[in-house]
Amino acid sequence: MDNYTNDNTARRYRAHVSILGTTQIHLRNPYIIGWWSAAFPGFGHLLLSKYLRGFVLFIWEVIINLNAKVNLAMIYSFQGEIEMAKEVLETRWLLIYIPVYIFAIWDSYRTTVDLNKISLLAEREDHRMNTFSIGALEINYLDMRNPVMAVFWSLLVPGLGQLYIHRIMTAFFAILWTVVFFYFSHGLEAISLLFLGEIEKATSVVNPEWLLFFPSIYGFAVFDSYINTIENNKLYEKVQRSYFKENFQSASFKVLKGQKVD
Repeated sequence: MDNYTNDNTARRYRAHVSILGTTQIHLRNPYIIGWWSAAFPGFGHLLLSKYLRGFVLFIWEVIINLNAKVNLAMIYSFQGEIEMAKEVLETRWLLIYIPVYIFAIWDSYRTTVDLNKISLLAEREDHRMNTFSIGALEINYLDMRNPVMAVFWSLLVPGLGQLYIHRIMTAFFAILWTVVFFYFSHGLEAISLLFLGEIEKATSVVNPEWLLFFPSIYGFAVFDSYINTIENNKLYEKVQRSYFKENFQSASFKVLKGQKVD
């Protein structure tokens, strides 16, 4: 149940608060969104809250990357073994990988440009929106959160920062794939061996193909939780400002141009 229902009486809404999260449109840098799609297809779309497209592209990246041996080739190239990198690449999978990879970058960039235009129009329309949602399973509402705490929890386990700011869809997806990556990379097993001082055994047990996914998912989780905490706080302040102006500010109150207000 919402305190107000977005009933399409406005042409554009700035945000929507539901039990699954707070989805909002705000100004973004299209180059940064495109960069995240280049770092890992799907991440750019998840930053835009385009979940279905982001999930499909993310899963596509994992499946095709592993079959094309892209991560393995990257590891060999980092070690200076260029010929080995060429040999391990599976051309049949790689030729499928490239077009979708380019599409993910282009589509996230294009979508960001469009949403920026919509954001400006929604800001000018300034229509009322729901700020509180309660259901049998969850409660969600606009309030102020600490972006440092969002980063802290994301650094512990990707997805926890999203849970902190109530981005349930992204949180569930990030936590699920973090578990998958840890399991197949043997990352936690390697960490345990490092604590025991068995460095060679830790190196031998780890699967580098799966391990190479971690920088992307950790970086995305930190960036996404931090940025969305900041933007949610801005949205909360805007809603509060509009509420006080509508309910407590005198209709006769005016601020003259150039006048200093104490």
